[in-house]
Amino acid sequence: MVPSMPITVEQIVEETRQWPADAVAELVDRILLAKHGGVEATVEGAWRNEVQRRFAELEGGQVRGIPMEETLAKARKLIGR
Repeated sequence: MVPSMPITVEQIVEETRQWPADAVAELVDRILLAKHGGVEATVEGAWRNEVQRRFAELEGGQVRGIPMEETLAKARKLIGR
């Protein structure tokens, strides 16, 4: 059996570039779980409540969402890229 070469981060990014967002989210979740273990039930519940609250605010018009590209542009500017 020929030993396989390790996959690079760049190869992973390139491979997943065309994946659906939910598949990428699942991959990230699984990597984090494998690396760091699960989330405490109280923390998970608190985040679930926060997500529901924020979604209700968006749906109800109390807040306006910021487009992803605008957010990424701000993040890139902050880190100097």
